[in-house]
Amino acid sequence: MRDALDRAVEAVDQVLFGKRHTVRLAVACLLAKGHLLLEDLPGMGKTTLSQALARVLGLSHQRIQFTSDLLPGDILGTSVFNRDTAQFEFHPGPVFAELILADEINRATPKSQSALLEAMEEGQVTVDGATRALPDPFFVIATQNPVSQSGTYVLPESQLDRFLMRLSLGYPSEVAEKSLLQGDARRVRLDRIEPALTRDQLHALQAMVPDITATDAIIDYILRLVNRTREGQVCAWGLSPRASLGLLAASRAWAMLQHRSYVIPEDVQAVLPAVVSHRLRASEDPAGHGGEGLAQWLLNEVSAV
Repeated sequence: MRDALDRAVEAVDQVLFGKRHTVRLAVACLLAKGHLLLEDLPGMGKTTLSQALARVLGLSHQRIQFTSDLLPGDILGTSVFNRDTAQFEFHPGPVFAELILADEINRATPKSQSALLEAMEEGQVTVDGATRALPDPFFVIATQNPVSQSGTYVLPESQLDRFLMRLSLGYPSEVAEKSLLQGDARRVRLDRIEPALTRDQLHALQAMVPDITATDAIIDYILRLVNRTREGQVCAWGLSPRASLGLLAASRAWAMLQHRSYVIPEDVQAVLPAVVSHRLRASEDPAGHGGEGLAQWLLNEVSAV
């Protein structure tokens, strides 16, 4: 199965051209049963990444375009009265797919944004007093444009904390962009992708992640990293216990992608920027633009031994 996982990563990388590390982080996020926030400029491949992951993993995919007039019912679904049966029938919304692309999530009102909270945390939704389970696996990829902030609603810390990772694809290298210009369009490459894993295999891989060995030394390293954010005046607030659990889960998933059954400090260091950058704020930067710098500061500040 791990060889099939490697083939899946390679297939997605062939569509995104030279973003293998970011693709591996996105796959690690899925293996750890987390959710992903993609923050980047338009046209960088955020939608392409979600579609490629859905295709290569054989998952059902729905894109929800978040706008200011989006209502919670447009996400969750709604009950419609059937005159023939004289009963209300529930019509599921797009959230009942296995992989959800919440496109430009910060352009919807907080009421609509919060419609995803229960889904992301509990794997279920409650509509009209009835609780309905979501598919398993269930993976949310939300996107944001970091530049154009007019008409947007900033995600509160409580919602940001529900995303295991935040990633940015960034500009491609010159070589990768030349290949993009000379080769087939991304849409054509997407259509060629074949599923590399079955749903049962993906479930099995996700179930294996908690069994990846994390020694006391690794646990202590993670605790030192988390506790360092709670000390002094550098960070406006420290990382939550959910963040420390997420860091451990992501480290285990990264170790699995490296074909290892145990976690080493390099695994923690590889995933830490993606896991903590959206959760940290500098004391002197209340707007929260320095998360990446704080992640690097944390790695430099805390020794692995």
